[in-house]
Amino acid sequence: MAIYKYQDKSPELGRDCYVAEDARVIGDVKLGTGSSVWWGSTIRGDVHHIRIGEYTNIQDMSMIHVTGGKFPTVIGNHCTLGHRVTIHGAFLHDHAFVGIGSTVMDGCEIEPFGFLAAGSMLTPGKKIPSGMMFMGSPARAVREITDQEREMIVKTAEKYHHLSRQYADPSQVRKIQS
Repeated sequence: MAIYKYQDKSPELGRDCYVAEDARVIGDVKLGTGSSVWWGSTIRGDVHHIRIGEYTNIQDMSMIHVTGGKFPTVIGNHCTLGHRVTIHGAFLHDHAFVGIGSTVMDGCEIEPFGFLAAGSMLTPGKKIPSGMMFMGSPARAVREITDQEREMIVKTAEKYHHLSRQYADPSQVRKIQS
């Protein structure tokens, strides 16, 4: 794990967190119990704080940052951030879902079970209401999420926690070459 102190701030990791070997967690960051940070991701709490709840998964190549003195990043429990997601100075409530390759900018908010579709851009200050799907660049409301999508949000967080426990077990994953 690449866990870095920045100035006088060190990351705090809850019980059963998984941080991939090449992921970076820097500065004023708190990760809740059972959360996971996957390969190539960076969480940089240098000029403001970042708080990530329990059983949230930050998938491969994602970037989480802040806006100094103005916007921290707060991510709730059981959230999913797909591969190559960027979150910058935003607030995601419990069970928020951000699809692959999406960006969430300063001052944005995603309410519980808010869904940002893959490849979308949530522009500064926008809000996704609870249970709504937004899509596009810039992202716009397209419809309410279905019961199946709501269930998928719950199951994805559970699946990634289970997978992280496998990756944390040295008998399951071992580096075989440098």
